[in-house]
Parts: sequence; structure tokens; C-alpha cells
Amino acid sequence: MTSEELDVKMRLLHAAKSLFARQGYDGTSVRQICEEAGANVALVSYHFGGKENVFQALFETFFPNKDIIEFMKVQHHPAEGIRLIVREVTNFRMREPELMRILQHEITLQSPRMDIIRKHAFPVWGELRELLRRGREDGLFRFQSLNYTFLTVLGGILFHKQTDYFAPLLDDEPLDVELFIEDTAAFILAGLRYEEQR
Repeated sequence: MTSEELDVKMRLLHAAKSLFARQGYDGTSVRQICEEAGANVALVSYHFGGKENVFQALFETFFPNKDIIEFMKVQHHPAEGIRLIVREVTNFRMREPELMRILQHEITLQSPRMDIIRKHAFPVWGELRELLRRGREDGLFRFQSLNYTFLTVLGGILFHKQTDYFAPLLDDEPLDVELFIEDTAAFILAGLRYEEQR
């Protein structure tokens, strides 16, 4: 693939990501993607074979698949693994707000594209569940239901995406990502009744 073809392909992906985030997958046409990218309408078919494959290519291109594979190669201490997941998911959310909006929208709709999202997101969520299971088994965490605890931790990592909704209740405090990561990880670990070894 020439550098010009690669440039057009990336422009199409960026345009699709922006439009899917604003209008939803179903509300976006191939023509709109091409207009936004400044590309000929036939190029979506040429590069991707259709809008469905553009959606899949977004997750193959912008989702941190390689980082997840590297993370899973190492057997992390349960508390450190959870801290790392909180850090990486938060940084990803800050780096890719449009992809996060697409992901959340598709999950809310229970769309036919859920399997694509699961393929990319479930490895890290499966690892989170395994860290919780292993932490409890090793006596580091104390909780009753693995399923309920997993869903609660997942909510703690992901729910804060709705800060705009809660803005009237929040102080006018500038966003400090590091502090946010530290507070979220500390809150989750305290909820797991983890006691740091001194």
C-alpha cells in the first residue's frame, strides 16, 4: 500500500470515528464518511469492503490491542494488576474519547456490532475478573460474589465517563488525570478490603 493510499485510509477511519461518535453508526452513511475525509465514495469499498468493515477497522486500529496482549503475558500481583488496568483504561479514555463514545453507544443499543466490541474489550475485562478471583483466593481481597464485585469494579472504572451529566454537582476543579487514577484505584482497592503489605 502506497503512503497516499495509507493516508486516505486513515482519513476515512478518522472521519468514520468522528461521525459514528456524533451521529451513531446507523445515522452515518458511507457518503458522509467520504465527504468528511475528502475522499471518493468508492474508496470505502476499495479499502474496507463496506461500512461494517470500517467499524471493525476502527477497533483494530485505535483500540490498544497490542498493549492488552503485552499486559496479559505477565502474571501481575492482583492489586498491581488492578492499578495498571485503572491507569491504562483511564488513559485510553482520555486519548480516544470518540471511540469510547462509540463503544458506549453500541453497548447501550445492544447492537449487532457487540461481538466486535467484545472481541477487543473482553480480554482485558477477563483479566480483571481473573485478578479479582486470584486476589480473593490468595487472601488479599475480601468479598462474597465474584460476579457482583467484578461488575462493581468495572462500574468504578467506567462510570465516571458521565461527568458532564453530574457537572452541576461538581466543584470547579481542573482535571488532574494522575490524581483521578490514584483516587479511583485507591477506592477500588479499599472496597476490596485490600491491605497494603508494609
